[in-house]
Amino acid sequence: MPKADYSDSIRKAVRSYWKSKNTALKKNQAGQRVDQGRRGAATAGKNFTGFADMFAALAKKHGGNALVIYQNKAKGVLPGHFRPTKQWDLVLIDKGRLIATLEFKALGGPSFGNNANNRCEEALGSGIDLSVAQREGRFGAGANPFIAYCILVEDEDKSRCVPKRGNPSIHFASDPVFRTASYQERMRILCERMVQERIYTAAAVVASPPSAAKSGRFTDLSTTTSLNQLIARFLAHVEIETTG
Repeated sequence: MPKADYSDSIRKAVRSYWKSKNTALKKNQAGQRVDQGRRGAATAGKNFTGFADMFAALAKKHGGNALVIYQNKAKGVLPGHFRPTKQWDLVLIDKGRLIATLEFKALGGPSFGNNANNRCEEALGSGIDLSVAQREGRFGAGANPFIAYCILVEDEDKSRCVPKRGNPSIHFASDPVFRTASYQERMRILCERMVQERIYTAAAVVASPPSAAKSGRFTDLSTTTSLNQLIARFLAHVEIETTG
């Protein structure tokens, strides 16, 4: 039986992302206060609506009748362990149990280095916080949530090239894998290791250029971190947990 291919849905979500980001950037540049660099587009807050819509629509098709999906930030708040609460981009609940929660992030220029470090810290903090809260029984009796992280990296020369060593470790040797890793590859490594360490159930990274506002073009960086595979695993989990 051939594997399901969600590429058309992903391309639609990618187009929506770039259109939203470009619109936010134009509005920011036309206003009285202009954020430094491309921060105005990055802080718009609604760039990933297309991705959330995609996952929500697919979940409705595969989930049971009692499945409730929350995309609104105010209703996508979940308890943590090291902090009171955290807003997630998509939250699925069925009969009082957390079924799944997803986080969507982007990595873009001009400062890929600082942004990459921030994304790493955010992803680890959110994932560990939720995982411990799950262990402490915060999400309903018998809950076994699917915790997913998805990051879109702006595909350009700076994200594809191996960066110069900014702040090398002078006391101990760093992991050699990072010596020849571009920012795109660093995000792939992050996603692979977060799943390996069971911080997230699944994690995906895609690279896409700003021109994809028309084409929706995207590239998976590996089989294990492909968005298509994440979607397939997500839907299998939703179906099992809500229609059994």
